[in-house]
Amino acid sequence: MSNDITAYVGLDVHKDSIAIGVAAPGRAAPRFVGTTGPALSELVKALGHLGRPERLLIAYEAGPCGYPLARALGARGYCCQVMAVSKTPRKPGERVKTDRRDALTLARYLRAGELTPVTVPDSGDEAIRDLSRAREDAVRARLKARQQLKAMLLRHGHRIQGRPPGPLPTSATSAK
Repeated sequence: MSNDITAYVGLDVHKDSIAIGVAAPGRAAPRFVGTTGPALSELVKALGHLGRPERLLIAYEAGPCGYPLARALGARGYCCQVMAVSKTPRKPGERVKTDRRDALTLARYLRAGELTPVTVPDSGDEAIRDLSRAREDAVRARLKARQQLKAMLLRHGHRIQGRPPGPLPTSATSAK
C-alpha cells in the first residue's frame, strides 16, 4: 500500500480550523499547505489539490473533536487514521507548539511510520461511550455535592449520621 501513496497528510484539527501539512514519499521536508475552516467541504477542496483520495494517507491526533472527521473522509474514499496522542513521539525540549508545526510533524511521522493509530468506533459505539462517560461524570458530581453539603452542615454544627435517604418512592411502588 505504501507504494501507492503519493502524499502523507498531517492535520492539526481544532474546533475552528484545520492546519494541513504534507510530506511526499522520500526524504524531502514536509511542506505546509495552509489552514482551512472546520467545514468538511473546505478540507476536501484543499485535499483535492494534493491528489486522488486513494493516493493520500491522512492522519490527525485524537482529541475533543472526536471521530466524525475520520468517518466523513473515509466515506469519501480517503484513508484517514486517528493517532494516539500519548504515543506520538516528542523530542525533549520541544515545547513550542503551533498548528503549522503540529501538522508538519504529523505528516513527517506518518511518512516514517512512527505513529500509532487508534480504532475509529462507529457512531453507535461512540454514542454509547459518550453516554457512559456522562453517567460517570454525573455520579462523581453527585458524590462531590453530597460531600460538600455534609462538610458545610458539619461546620455549622449539624451532624449527619447514617446513609442519606434513597430516592422517593414512585406512585407505582407506593401503591403496592
